[in-house]
Amino acid sequence: MALLTPSRHPAAVSKEPLSHPLPRRRRGTGARKQFTAWLFLVPALLIFGLFAWWPIVRSLLLSFQRTNLVDPAVWVGLDNFRTLFADPLLGTAVGNTVFFVVLGVLIGFPAPLILAAIMSTVRRGAGVYRFLVYLPVVIPPVVAILLWKWFYDPGSGLFNNVLGKVGLGPYAWLESSDSAMLSLVLEATWAGMGGAVLIYLAAMVGIPGELYEAAEVDGAGIWRRIWHVMLPQLRSVIGLLLLVQLINTVQVFTEPYVFTGGGPENSTLTVLLLIFRYAFQDGEYGQAAALSFLMVLALALLSAVYLRATRSWSTS
Repeated sequence: MALLTPSRHPAAVSKEPLSHPLPRRRRGTGARKQFTAWLFLVPALLIFGLFAWWPIVRSLLLSFQRTNLVDPAVWVGLDNFRTLFADPLLGTAVGNTVFFVVLGVLIGFPAPLILAAIMSTVRRGAGVYRFLVYLPVVIPPVVAILLWKWFYDPGSGLFNNVLGKVGLGPYAWLESSDSAMLSLVLEATWAGMGGAVLIYLAAMVGIPGELYEAAEVDGAGIWRRIWHVMLPQLRSVIGLLLLVQLINTVQVFTEPYVFTGGGPENSTLTVLLLIFRYAFQDGEYGQAAALSFLMVLALALLSAVYLRATRSWSTS
């Protein structure tokens, strides 16, 4: 009978699982690939940090300093914030900005959705209509505002001439504190809704036609099909565009600056325009940075609250 060798004896067999280490060449290849990926990524991170994050950090530091960006800065702590809250124009600017946001949401937000719903039913010449809708986005903002400034002219403006033919007007438009902000919202809506219309149209293409057919078989009219089929299918897109609308309207600057300069009687003075005045008219860069920092905090808080409030609505 042959004797068992020690290597084949049952008692000599190890009960621990055998480990299979990766070959050194394979591990080295993976490390080199990872290093190469980071090597390509580092320049992009440096550029992003230089042009995106460093200005934010620099602005935060400026908010605690008094400087004209030429002489050495003087650390003043919270004095810039105290001066801001003591300025009566801050309340005016915040109130006007909130008013612009409310008007922008009530007028400027549903307009692209309604226009997209109408255009989705067009079969002939759809490309021409899409071009015409998107054309205002291509026009430089200052050029569009100057064009609308002629429309709003109380004497020979297009709007008063057209309304006068039906017995309405004339209206002061930009020269009245009661209608100036509404005039700015109308132009901003016309100039910026082209992109939103195309996004809605692209989203509507993805809605299955069977849903409309089933709703029509059940006797649903056009409005019920829009309410029960189209809008629920577009809710994620609607939520995203609403957030973008809120952020853009809070940061409104070009319209009040070019149209009215904040007038009449500061009725169109917005927060961003007040920041511009602090920095480039008064030379108070510290106060401008402090107000910019507060605006960033307000936008971040608004975005967080909005996303949390709409999370369940967009995923249900």
